[in-house]
Amino acid sequence: MAPHDPPRPHDPGEAAGPRQSGAGRDDAPALVDFTVDLTSQEVLRQAQVLAALGPDWDPMEVLRGEEAAYDLLYSGLDDEQQRLYDGLVAAGVLPERGGGRAAA
Repeated sequence: MAPHDPPRPHDPGEAAGPRQSGAGRDDAPALVDFTVDLTSQEVLRQAQVLAALGPDWDPMEVLRGEEAAYDLLYSGLDDEQQRLYDGLVAAGVLPERGGGRAAA
């Protein structure tokens, strides 16, 4: 370009060189459907968890133990603690126990 020639509009492809392929480009390869079936791995994981728990594991006994622990946790509350407990129950944060009062 001569010093007195008017400037030409910039062509982005000119400075960048040849067009590169990649995501979002016209010459990008089509997407491929990719599916992974984890069913066999999930069955294996479940079998390993149950084997680790052992044959004596009783889920109902565990649930009863958790309920007893919660009853103990919320027992013997002073007036301020009971007020906070009642507020949490009213807000739906804690389930109602013992007719809405913490266990004595």
